[in-house]
Formats: sequence, C-alpha cells, structure tokens
Amino acid sequence: MKNQNILISGAGVAGPALAYWLRRYGFKPTVVERAPAPREGGYAVDFRGASLEVLKRMGILDEVRAVGTDMGDMTYVDSAGRKKASTPPVVFSGELEVLRGDLVSILYERTRHDVEYVFGDYVTEISQHDNGVTVGFERAGRREFDLVVGADGLHSATRALAFGAEERCIRDLGLYVSVFTTANHLGLDHAGRFHNSPGKIAGLYSARENTEAKAMVYFASEPLSYDRHDAEQQRKLLNDAFAGAGWEVPRLLAAAADAPDFYFDSISQVHLDHYSSGRVALVGDAGYCASPLSGMGTSLALVGAYVLAGELAAAGGEYRGAFARYEAEMRSFVRACQKQALDSDKWFVPRTNLMIRARNLSYRLIPYLPWKGIFEKVALKVANAITLKDYQG
Repeated sequence: MKNQNILISGAGVAGPALAYWLRRYGFKPTVVERAPAPREGGYAVDFRGASLEVLKRMGILDEVRAVGTDMGDMTYVDSAGRKKASTPPVVFSGELEVLRGDLVSILYERTRHDVEYVFGDYVTEISQHDNGVTVGFERAGRREFDLVVGADGLHSATRALAFGAEERCIRDLGLYVSVFTTANHLGLDHAGRFHNSPGKIAGLYSARENTEAKAMVYFASEPLSYDRHDAEQQRKLLNDAFAGAGWEVPRLLAAAADAPDFYFDSISQVHLDHYSSGRVALVGDAGYCASPLSGMGTSLALVGAYVLAGELAAAGGEYRGAFARYEAEMRSFVRACQKQALDSDKWFVPRTNLMIRARNLSYRLIPYLPWKGIFEKVALKVANAITLKDYQG
C-alpha cells in the first residue's frame, strides 16, 4: 500500500468519517483540529438516501438513530404567532436527523483509539515535493505526510494553502445565517416554529427531548464585511438586520448574546474545477459546500469521505488515479446538491410578502392535492443521485 501516512485537517464530520474508512483500509490517518476538543453543540443535521447507506456500512446507523431528534412538523406563523402553514418532517429533517454535536461525538468515539488526533493546532504551511508533503503547524512545527486532505469546512485553510484564496471559489447566495442554543421557551414538543418577513426568517425548534431549543435566523443581504472571529460584531449585524422585527425575534436576539455556541456565517457554495491539487485533496464543505439550504451538507461529507477512502484503497494508495476517480464519482452528485440549494433559496426566505403568502398557500394545499407526495420525492431524489460502490477493505 502506497502513501499510507495521511493528514486530515478538520475533526468535524468529514474528517473523522474519512479517518474511519482510511484506517479500516490499512492507512495511517492523523487528524488535526484547531479546537481544543471535539466541538459540541451545533444545529441539527439530517441524513437522506446514500448517506444512510454510508452510516449502515460504517456500522453506526443504529447508534445514530438512538440520538435522533424525532422532529415533527415545522410551522410557519405570522407576527402574532398564528399558524399560517406547516411542512412535513422530511422537508426539514430528512429521513433521520440528529444534532451535529452528537454525530461528531459518535464519529470521534469510533476512531479515537486507532487514529491519531491532534487538537488545539492547525496547518499553516503546505509544501509538496516528489516524495510527500511537508506540513507546518502553528504549534507542532513541521511533519512529513504522504498525502493531505482538507476537511476543514467552508473557509478551509488547507484549501487556501493548496488552491489559492477563497474568493476564487466561494459563491455567496445573498444570505447570512445564525444558529445557537437557547431555552425552549415556547414549550415546543419535537417541533419547530418560524416567522417570515420579506428577506428574513427566524425561529426555533426543540432539541434534546425538548429540554432546549436551537434558534435559526436567516436574512438576505449584500456582501457584509466583518471579522469571522468576532462574535460581538456578528451579533450586532444580526441585531441591525432584524431591528423592529415582531413575533419572538427580539427574545431570540437577546438569547444570542449569551449563547455558548453562537454561529454566524454567509450562506455560500464552493465551486472548484478539481477537488485535488497534487497530493492535497478536499472533502465535504472544503471542496464542494452546497450550503445549508441544500439540506445535503452532512450527506456530502459522509458520502465524500466514503468515496475518497474507497478509491484510495482500490488504487493501493496511488493517489493520482484515486483522486481523479473520486472526483468523477462525486461531481454529478455535488452538482445536484448545489442546484437544490439554489432552487430552495427563494422558497425558504421569500423576498416579498406576496411570495410569503404564495409559499404558505402552497404548503396548506399539499394535503389536498393528488401530488401531495411530491415534497418527499423531491427531498429524496437528490439524496439518491449517486450509486455507492462496494469498496472492499
């Protein structure tokens, strides 16, 4: 087996999933993560189609199901809290939904005993040569690896070092999102409630058996200039965007001030001509982020990790052919997921009151229409837009 010593940058979902498969096939993965420990908290993530099969092949499907959110309908309300429409669970929650932190914990526990994890450090330098890659770390100095894989998200430092500045590949969709944990002050029972105004949506859904809730806030905007590491500045942008908003929005914004897991970012996609450059490859959001609007981010991470590791194993570690086949297997699936995000943009965050009313009316009519199953079919069609090979390891 060639090129066994592989560095993975990022210990979110894609990184540990890739480490699992690589170790199973006989490689020696090392995972480096900037955070001091596996990240807890986070929003709900869901699985559809092919990603469920990956969980099954990993042997963790039952374990993941055990921490499922069992989410029910999502309800849209007006400024007075009156119900205007609702959507079936599969639209928001897929076929199985869990909190991101719970999934990260499961993946970490499955890999930590036979995979080297380095927390509290990150890659600062990548220098490729004929026999491998010299990697510089902020704290650990330099180390030699055969291959490097960036699994470090939308703003991947690995991608920037090997592919160039992110401005060349990130496409903003004109929206910003904030997610954070708060109290379940509406007493939601495995359900969510959201309020739209033109170009904005705010709401929350229950979590951890209704003992808490996750707030989720989106707003449309021209590109904003801000420090990605300055949470206070981000909270101000959020408050400015929703100034004067009704319903429960002021209470949600107040809760953001004390949220331990406050998250804020643009809704963006990553478009690259290739998912590898020499001995460096990308997986998950780092290589082909479809944005949360696609509902397919976790699926892309899990499927991408499975395919990348499988192709490396099938090629006996010969990375050139493996990286090319990995890209060929993933490309159409990535395109479908990214298109789904574009299609759902105006539907999820309508820009006018007329569009909000039309969307709500459509949802109300679903139970009475002969094609009422169309939402389930649409939601699952993209999720099954790839046929998984049976890699042997």
